[in-house]
Amino acid sequence: MSVVKNKRNISKMEFFHNAIALRKSITDLLLRDFGIKDFARGIKFVGNYEKFTEEEKQIVEDIFDSHEMGKCFVDEYPMWLIEKERSYFMDIGRELIKNIVRANTIYPVNMSEYYMRRNSQNKAIANCEDLLQEMQYIISIVPVNAQKYMSYVEMIEREIALLKGWRKSDNKLLEKIQ
Repeated sequence: MSVVKNKRNISKMEFFHNAIALRKSITDLLLRDFGIKDFARGIKFVGNYEKFTEEEKQIVEDIFDSHEMGKCFVDEYPMWLIEKERSYFMDIGRELIKNIVRANTIYPVNMSEYYMRRNSQNKAIANCEDLLQEMQYIISIVPVNAQKYMSYVEMIEREIALLKGWRKSDNKLLEKIQ
């Protein structure tokens, strides 16, 4: 018989599953260039623009100008900046998973191994903090609604809490070793 969902315990590897989901969702965000596209949706974005009469073209141009449509952020935020940030986010995500796997492969039987495991756990938490700081930086420079990024921030904060819980549970191992 199954247990009701809200009465289930957290999986012992929930920190790992959440980290994988976090990395995937951030990768999805990076594939969308943080909400900035590398092309301008100008007048030529309108279907069959080349078939418009001169009067129709002028009307469409006036509408685009009056509503500031077709503005492209690439001029303000060049692709080198987006590429650099994308690369940094990918590196942090890779390091996060690497540190979690590294810590999880160590089952400490002596103090040295315990501190190696603890160090990797601390590095994973630091990776999450790096993600938060970089996410705040992106929110401050990219002209998008900050609410769109809140789900990512919440996932990162959940991952930090899970990693800290995992690290705290290792205190039982420390007692066994001592």
